[in-house]
Amino acid sequence: MSRTPAADVLVVGGGIIGLVTAWRAAQRGLVTTVVDPAPGGGAAQVAAGMLAAVTELHHGEQTLLGLNLASAHRYPDFVAELTELTGQDVGHRRCGTLAVALDADDRAHLRELHALQTRSGLDSQWLSGRECRRLEPMLAPGVRGGLRVDGDHQVDPRRLAAALVTACERTGVTLHRAWAERLSVTGGRATGVVTDDGTELAAGQVVLAGGSLSGRLTGVPEQVRPPVRPVKGQVLRLAVPPRYAPFLNRTVRAVVRGSHVYLVPRENGELVVGATSEELGWDTTVTAGGVYELLRDAHELVPGITELPLTETRAGLRPGSPDNAPLLGPTELDGLLLATGHHRNGVLLTPVTGDVLAHALTTGELPDEARPFTPRRFGAAALLEQPA
Repeated sequence: MSRTPAADVLVVGGGIIGLVTAWRAAQRGLVTTVVDPAPGGGAAQVAAGMLAAVTELHHGEQTLLGLNLASAHRYPDFVAELTELTGQDVGHRRCGTLAVALDADDRAHLRELHALQTRSGLDSQWLSGRECRRLEPMLAPGVRGGLRVDGDHQVDPRRLAAALVTACERTGVTLHRAWAERLSVTGGRATGVVTDDGTELAAGQVVLAGGSLSGRLTGVPEQVRPPVRPVKGQVLRLAVPPRYAPFLNRTVRAVVRGSHVYLVPRENGELVVGATSEELGWDTTVTAGGVYELLRDAHELVPGITELPLTETRAGLRPGSPDNAPLLGPTELDGLLLATGHHRNGVLLTPVTGDVLAHALTTGELPDEARPFTPRRFGAAALLEQPA
């Protein structure tokens, strides 16, 4: 077994959460290594990239709203810093979001959401169906009303992941392209990992940022194993030919027959349609049913979508936690920190996660905004309740 010199920080997982953690740690002067066979991969390759702190608000998630808003507010400066360092455009668009209703029940649901947003001090504007169609002429005639949220933006997660890889490289982060196979624990403390190529990587602190795989690393004591499960999401990508441009001016989303659907237009002419939410374990099969349902619901929302070329179908796994909120910071095992469980908000929470973990790695404590998301909020009982 080969050994490498000890790093200050070893990050297990090279998705956007692991990469931003490594980048921010390195900026604090910590010698940092990322362990991942393909840095820049993971759920970001499938995600739509909506920065939707307001329209993603759900009842019972007001605490998470605070963290989402904190991260959304950091996005412009975060993107500017990342772009200046790397020279790479991450597709950040301040285009806003329009959430619409297609029938009376959906309209009532949106009215309730608007009331919740208003009580939470958020900025959203109620529009009639006619006003919605004036903003987005491709919408179906049956749209009954909607919410205009100019503060919900978007980013291209694939470009973001690529830029974070470059940022890590330029900040001196070592990218060890292998699978972390086992956590090393010595004297009651996490001290590194052993990889599948037989290399022993030692570190002063280990951050487990493996997305939906975070709970599968061997050697992690059961009492600190993150209660993270995979939640499957199928996504489609279509191309908007120049003759149809602009097809949509902003992100459009709706609930159709109880299922959420969204359409995210990119500046490069791509249109992302998503996403299913399926509790099917580790299955990442793209199914005819999933594609059909997304196209059917998108067609009800924007009938002209059937004229567009279908260029890609993908399925990925979101890292879900028991309360749909992330696990951030130190665990009960000395030297082991978590940055996982972001569920549908991984892209949105990228800036704040990097800042929070860098703070925790250098001080041993969580900043105030992240304290509700300590991994210590889950005990052994929560672990046992997770789906197999």
